[in-house]
Amino acid sequence: MTSDDLLVRRAEKRDTEEIFGLAREFALSFRPQRSAFDSAFPLLLENPDALLLVATVGGVVRGYLLGFVHLTLFANGHVAWVEEAMTQHGFRRRGLGRTLLEEFETWARSRDAGYIALATRRAPEFYQALEYESAGNFYRKVLKTDRQA
Repeated sequence: MTSDDLLVRRAEKRDTEEIFGLAREFALSFRPQRSAFDSAFPLLLENPDALLLVATVGGVVRGYLLGFVHLTLFANGHVAWVEEAMTQHGFRRRGLGRTLLEEFETWARSRDAGYIALATRRAPEFYQALEYESAGNFYRKVLKTDRQA
């Protein structure tokens, strides 16, 4: 793969099927349901506080990143949160994830975010190589069990 093959851009409606496939590969605790995905996808595309990016190789979506910017009180303004970042299994370690995250960082800076955060148990070396630091524990409480697998 050459750098000419890789393109990162905002997701579009035409990317629905490929992103849904990647989301199903991404999810461990939850199993994406098609009806919920189809309801959320257009809303995310229209949300000015959300950024849904895709990484394409040869015109095919091979990765995506979904992130948000929101106001806080403690950080004196906006912060950014990466909710989902996924690269297709056979396309990891080829620069897709790095390029997606760098594009998100550019967007977050343009929205005056003070920092970017994310929660993951995967690929700590990847995030550390991009100068992300471990900053605490991640806690969650599942509220609706019907959303699980």
